[in-house]
Amino acid sequence: MPTVKELLAHARVRLAETETPSLDARLLLQHAAGLDHVALVADPDLVVSAEVAAQFEVMVARRAAYEPVSRILGKREFFGRSFKVTPDVLDPRADTETIVELCLQLLPEGQRLRVLDLGTGSGILAVTILAERPLATGVAVDLSPAALDVARQNAVRVADRIDLLESNWFSHVDGRFDLIVSNPPYIPAADVLRLDIEVRDHDPHLALDGGADGLACYRAIASGCVHHLFERGYAIVEIGAGQQTDVTEIFIAQQFQLIAQSQDLGGHVRALAFQKKP
Repeated sequence: MPTVKELLAHARVRLAETETPSLDARLLLQHAAGLDHVALVADPDLVVSAEVAAQFEVMVARRAAYEPVSRILGKREFFGRSFKVTPDVLDPRADTETIVELCLQLLPEGQRLRVLDLGTGSGILAVTILAERPLATGVAVDLSPAALDVARQNAVRVADRIDLLESNWFSHVDGRFDLIVSNPPYIPAADVLRLDIEVRDHDPHLALDGGADGLACYRAIASGCVHHLFERGYAIVEIGAGQQTDVTEIFIAQQFQLIAQSQDLGGHVRALAFQKKP
């Protein structure tokens, strides 16, 4: 029967065309064998059962076909927590952590705040913000019932402080909020089919398609924020690379002002924070 070292070496060859073959192989083997990173490193000559080796081979084949590791594992690490992901929700990216960091910079600790997450998907934004701000309560909405089922499972850790609603943006939302946050679809419709295979074939197109110019969702969000934010409340959105000027103009047209922004690891402006003009 094969050893950990042998399986990893074989997998690295199979995954040579992926971006991070060594990391991917390790994560998949950890999952298949029920081991952590320390155990793999400590004993590379550990013999693995035939059943585990067979399961690992199937997982490696899926990854070699450019299925994302998070899809294979059914989970994604985000802001220090593990979230369930399925084909019904967008696979959270590390870039999206920038929007959480911006939210936390602007939301004071120790206050009872009300948060709305639009297009919640897996629920990562709402759940992470509420977990980081224990006195906050929230509403998370999505147009997809299947996505809301995933969000509901991820929201167990803050279940007493969050409501999940099926809603087309603000259509079923009542009341006002201290923070409205969203990572909306922002890919121009014509570009969706030209995305990398890992995104195009594995993320739901409902979570990608931002209309003809990629900005349709921002128009809906900005117009709704006017009626659903408290006087000094914040609207914070994730944007695509190069969309800063266009999205800012959309919010300015609704009498908001840009008050803060943050960059992702690639140096692109990824999150914008707006506030109603006094």
